Amino acid sequence: MDRRTFLNTGVGVAALGAAGGMPAPALSQGAAARTLRFVPQANLANFDPIWGTQYVVRNASAMVWDTLYGVDDKLEPKPQMVESDEVSSDGLTWTFKLRPQLRFHDGTPVLAKDVVASITRWMPRDPMGQMIRAILAEMTAVDDRTWKMVLRRPYSKMRFAFGKTNTPILFIMPERIARTDPFQQISEYVGSGPMRFVRDEWVPGAKSVFQKFDGYVPRNEQPSWLAGGKRINVDRVEWVVMPDPATAAAALQNGEVDWWENPISDLIPVMRRNRNIRVDIADPLGNIGSFRMNHLHAPFNSLKIRQAILMAMSQEDYMRALVGNDDALWKPLPGFFTPGTPSYTEAGGDILKGPRNIDAAKRLLAEGGYSGQPVICIVAQDQPITKTQGDVTADLLKRLGMNVDFVATDWGTVGQRRAMKNPPGQGGWSMFHTWHAGADCVNPASYNAIRANGDGAWFGWPNVPSVEQAVTEWFDAPDAAAERVAMDKLNREAISNVVYAPTGFFLGYTAWRSNVSGIQKGPLPFFWGVTKA
Repeated sequence: MDRRTFLNTGVGVAALGAAGGMPAPALSQGAAARTLRFVPQANLANFDPIWGTQYVVRNASAMVWDTLYGVDDKLEPKPQMVESDEVSSDGLTWTFKLRPQLRFHDGTPVLAKDVVASITRWMPRDPMGQMIRAILAEMTAVDDRTWKMVLRRPYSKMRFAFGKTNTPILFIMPERIARTDPFQQISEYVGSGPMRFVRDEWVPGAKSVFQKFDGYVPRNEQPSWLAGGKRINVDRVEWVVMPDPATAAAALQNGEVDWWENPISDLIPVMRRNRNIRVDIADPLGNIGSFRMNHLHAPFNSLKIRQAILMAMSQEDYMRALVGNDDALWKPLPGFFTPGTPSYTEAGGDILKGPRNIDAAKRLLAEGGYSGQPVICIVAQDQPITKTQGDVTADLLKRLGMNVDFVATDWGTVGQRRAMKNPPGQGGWSMFHTWHAGADCVNPASYNAIRANGDGAWFGWPNVPSVEQAVTEWFDAPDAAAERVAMDKLNREAISNVVYAPTGFFLGYTAWRSNVSGIQKGPLPFFWGVTKA
């Protein structure tokens, strides 16, 4: 069903059920109050938060696995599994101690050796982890609750790296699981977080179930994003997959589900008229849309062809397709960093400003050597953010005279395929769409999509030494003024080399039943503190 057509239809629950919608679950009133039914942004097709970077996997993982530190809503890392840390005067030796009473879901204690193995698996997959690994001289478990890291040079952002919200998050796993090759997926899902994964009820494409872990000992602080006391107030959280927005909207309005992570903006007026539904902006830091190109293979291994995309693309087209005509929900973005934050810069962003020039872009395509080869666009249809962007891109590339091979697929398949470095004609890809939470894009520290260190970079694998040099200058900056200079340089170099094409900045909604309370605003759905009456 077309997302806009639904607004003018009288689709009822019976009709949705006949069309394959989810029927109301047969739960007693008491059981229903203890079960929170949640519609996630996409299907949980795999469940390894280190192997990949999909937000849907991270969001589920945050319930099951815990972190050493947790970044709060002030973007500051706070101790989480860690009880204390000590740093030597020269900044080279870090000694950490775990909180007591930490236990995995299988009943075994969380030990320092589990942490060492988890850090070891995480480091190769994460940009900050790669930086730590490059300067790590030694990492050892001192005793059951203590481990030590000796560096070759200081790394002041260690706590942030261990507690950040962006993918891949350093989640702590049992040593036997953490020994899995970081480029292979795990097959056992045992954590020490506030909820355990009920694997025997997992039906990919339909449902995932999480049950409260009674052995979890929360911190005493108030919860704030990944920090503080993660107190679970329900017995179960059921993720019910509903790729069709019409089905999800009807289910929420009729009480079949309790919380919809990211309703499309077209349906917000309908839900606001329902007195049993609450609607709000999910995260004031918003999101950055992404047109991600494969730098390894033609056609986007050509800088001029990538620049032609920036010259031709209209961010307004992308954003209005995503959020409609409400100008309060989007901004043009001549750069890569979150608007309204201290590091925001538009340096070098002129190519993304002003009228679009299709004819000049076509000339640049020819100069770049484009000769009609297929552009394999892998576009997830079960994720409204990616589907909408993909539709705009298909039209844009055709107007440029490019040969579009539009692969309509699901988000789980995109997650698998984008990790492949094969040539496009041999199972690989040319481009895909995604988005980045604004909380991940406030500076280069945890912004994996801005990195351009070749094989160590995010999918697309850009290799741009000038971008990496600007990142290094930001990390090494002695003061705010030097950071500002580095940020301007980074934005200029990332745009001129087209690390990726930003499609604009946008805000998204979340919606829930009025008998649900305690929902935090932020870059992911936080289930601790949420209560259902």
